[in-house]
Amino acid sequence: MSEDLEKKLLVDKRTLKEVINELKQWSAPATVLLSLYVPPGRPISDVTQMLREELSLADNIKLKRTRNAVKRAIAAAIDRLSMIPKVPPNGLVAFCGENLDNGDFKCYVFSPSEKVPVFYYRTDKRFITEILEDMIENEDSVGVIIVERDHATIGLIKGSRIQVLEELEDFIPGKHMMGGQSQRRYDRIIEQMVDDFMKKVGERANEYLLPIYEAGKLKAIIVAGPGYAKSDFIKSGYLDYRLQKIVDPHLIDVSYQGEEGIREALEKADDVVQLSLYRETMNAFENFKLHLAKGTGLAIYGPDDLERALDMGAVAVLLVHEDRQDVDKWKERAESMGAKVYIIPESLPESEWFLKTFDGLAGILRYKVDLSSQQG
Repeated sequence: MSEDLEKKLLVDKRTLKEVINELKQWSAPATVLLSLYVPPGRPISDVTQMLREELSLADNIKLKRTRNAVKRAIAAAIDRLSMIPKVPPNGLVAFCGENLDNGDFKCYVFSPSEKVPVFYYRTDKRFITEILEDMIENEDSVGVIIVERDHATIGLIKGSRIQVLEELEDFIPGKHMMGGQSQRRYDRIIEQMVDDFMKKVGERANEYLLPIYEAGKLKAIIVAGPGYAKSDFIKSGYLDYRLQKIVDPHLIDVSYQGEEGIREALEKADDVVQLSLYRETMNAFENFKLHLAKGTGLAIYGPDDLERALDMGAVAVLLVHEDRQDVDKWKERAESMGAKVYIIPESLPESEWFLKTFDGLAGILRYKVDLSSQQG
């Protein structure tokens, strides 16, 4: 591969974050959005051959609109990859798909700022960006699986961010007292339906979490739920053996699914959550609010005051909302002065209030300082 082409394909972390944000805006009513990760050393010819096979299989999709959209995405990926003679040192990623509402079509092919850890291919209702997100967020991750007999949530804690990867639901009838052989046959059917659903949850969890585990950034998995299903899920081995090894032995009782259920699990899984910055970020945010309410003089906000306090080495904690354009600048500046930095994610309660009231920037001082004497 020529050096010019390699440079053209490579994106830095700032650009990567922008691309991820763009990709996460896309969703589809059917599995028409293509995500492809190719690690370094994989021959391009092998990848394009695999895609050609997938293109042929796409002819079996019954719905014409879905079939055409999938074939268009795969053909675009093949076309783009065919122009690249060799996988770059950091690997390649491709995201191609059509917005079925307006016909808009996107196809990104590039080499990320860090090495692609695994080979991964999927067409889904969204672009699979988790592997890329791990490249711009260096914090350890904790997986969360909330499971009951007919409903499940697969989520992730990355740094201070909660992310719901997928919710799954199926209709499984409750017990019905028929009596005799009919009752036993009915019970076996129900048991099979539950088993099939659990297998599906395990398969989806493996698809989402294994790439993060392979990248060395998935440190634990919390399994939670309202009843006995969570225990059955673990004992029956629905998870890949590698993920099974990092499941926390303490199963968590929760009442909810979705993001609310993940929050509830985090509140109860103290030992596991210590692997994540989420609780620590919440505590720092609450401490800032406490100093603000009590008027201790240790709560600080406003870029000018923060700059002066940082120059004095007086800032112990800096809070920066993730939506600020200059978040990286403030993070580097504060860390260079010995301050602990917490990025406030949108998923944190009251993050919108923090962004609107303080422009997403505040801190806690080590000691009271007279900033007025530092002006001019």
